[in-house]
Amino acid sequence: MTVGIFDSLIERVETVFFLIAGAILLIELAEAWFKGSLKGKKIMEMVASASTQIPSIAFETLIMTGAYAVYYIIAESFVTWTIPIAWWSIALGLLVADFLYYWEHRIAHEVRLLWTQHAVHHSSRDYNIITAIRFGPFEGVWALIIHIPMILMGFSPEMVFFGQIAVLAYQTWLHTETIGKLGPVEKVLNTPSHHRVHHGADDKYLDKNYAGILIIWDRMFGTFQVEEETPRYGLKRDFDSQNPIQVWFSELPQLWRDLKSAKSMREVFMRLFARPGWEPK
Repeated sequence: MTVGIFDSLIERVETVFFLIAGAILLIELAEAWFKGSLKGKKIMEMVASASTQIPSIAFETLIMTGAYAVYYIIAESFVTWTIPIAWWSIALGLLVADFLYYWEHRIAHEVRLLWTQHAVHHSSRDYNIITAIRFGPFEGVWALIIHIPMILMGFSPEMVFFGQIAVLAYQTWLHTETIGKLGPVEKVLNTPSHHRVHHGADDKYLDKNYAGILIIWDRMFGTFQVEEETPRYGLKRDFDSQNPIQVWFSELPQLWRDLKSAKSMREVFMRLFARPGWEPK
């Protein structure tokens, strides 16, 4: 398989999930219209979610496009073997990328510095398909770092890009209340039901269901939770703003205040890298 055909495959994956997301969005809008809930606050919430693409795309374009050159540098400088691009290796690469995404996602919940970015995705009190594109502006940095092991394993940068894109694209359709539970599929794949749990602020739902495509990772590592009652979406703390600037940088002001008031270098370190909510004894 040539790199050109491989690039075409990436485009097709993106297109398929874009069309699925578009169809779900139309259903959600129609449902909200007929129920009379498509009003000012809901519309502004959707606009706030979509607005996060502005700093995210700007950072990706200006910084991360060049930063991803590190994959090529590592591949050429430190890896003397290459896994060929074939159907079997694409499937294997996707499996590895999905496994790494589980840990990327889980660690982003457990390290405060990373949480300042990922919390943007969780900060909406609504749950709809637009939530899928609600990103912190600097999340791409951690995604780049966590996938470096794939390069060291011998996967080409193109295969790593495909794995990242495919895992993220798959999750687009998960952000909806329109689709209920899907029976036996729920045992293997991540579904809207599983992901609704992940966005829940209820104690029983916190830090559960980190999966990208396969829910088996959560079952294996003890972070699985079945959906029972409808979750209360959003952050645990009181945050319900539709102001784009506040949404983009919601966690950074408090982090800055905590760092300024820190009384030791250890406290600075813990404020940055301990779990969100850590306080000195």
